[in-house]
Amino acid sequence: MKDSSSFPTLLESFFTQRLIAQRRASPHTIASYRDTFRLLFQFVEKRLAKAPSKLTLEDLNAPLLGAFLDNLESSRANVARSRNLRLAAIRSFFRYAALEAPQHSGLIQRVLVIPNKRQARPLVGFLTRPEIHALLATPDRNTWLGRRDHALLLTILQTGLRLAEITSIRQRDVSLSTGAHVRCEGKGRKERCTPLTKSTVIVLTAWIRTQGEDGASILFPSARGGRLSADAVQHLVAKYAAVAQKQCLSLAAKRVSPHVLRHTTAMELLQAGVERTLIPLWLGHESTETTQIYLDADLTIKEKILSRTNPIQARAGCYRPDDDLLAFLKGL
Repeated sequence: MKDSSSFPTLLESFFTQRLIAQRRASPHTIASYRDTFRLLFQFVEKRLAKAPSKLTLEDLNAPLLGAFLDNLESSRANVARSRNLRLAAIRSFFRYAALEAPQHSGLIQRVLVIPNKRQARPLVGFLTRPEIHALLATPDRNTWLGRRDHALLLTILQTGLRLAEITSIRQRDVSLSTGAHVRCEGKGRKERCTPLTKSTVIVLTAWIRTQGEDGASILFPSARGGRLSADAVQHLVAKYAAVAQKQCLSLAAKRVSPHVLRHTTAMELLQAGVERTLIPLWLGHESTETTQIYLDADLTIKEKILSRTNPIQARAGCYRPDDDLLAFLKGL
């Protein structure tokens, strides 16, 4: 009979009972948590020479977990954001363990107070209108893959759908008649509908006709007809961005990814005068505070602010070197 407070049993029940049965966590969350513990077990096995099934909660104390997090940064070159994501998975497990194994509360509390590492918050990347046009012009629409990729890029740029959302859409999720829109299930299993522009409707109508109408079919399938992987979409976006650099040199200085295309949608809405409070409705954000990152990145808004100010009057001066003796004394 298994000991319900043993580490292997706790970890199994954490995934099967807490994450899958009770919280109905998404496959992405489960995969992220799984990978965290796989990395942890590899580290612990080298450090303690113990197989994962032989570990106890006492083995996974705060100093060991702190060393694991430091190792992620030093050996795997993980940034602070990745480190904090791994720590979030560990905390989630130990919060569950606190309920199931209260006799280890002291150890668990010391793990739970391991702090996040502060991280730099760079401005979000996005594409300008010329860069958008250059990217969309790159796929060869004389081929099946080119037509698919053009329709995919245009849909992401117009709707701002997340990578997981765009790859899961089926033909039945798209309405191209009056009130054209696309329906998807976003974070937290929340459904939302996003309107489609006339140009996007025209492209998607032609694409579905090429693909063959079948409501159950993935809208943007792989060459084999299955769902595109996240890596495949990231690869094709980067590939077209590299080619588009020849026509739009400013793309060479940018790292273009599917999420950058989502940021581009937000910036297009913001620069078109859409109220900040409405952008989260379009993108499926939880809070209006999330849109602050777009305000920070939009230089045109700051230029408008500058144009309304009364500039400080200053005159350019000529440089005059210090007297030789004063320069000597200053250098002491």
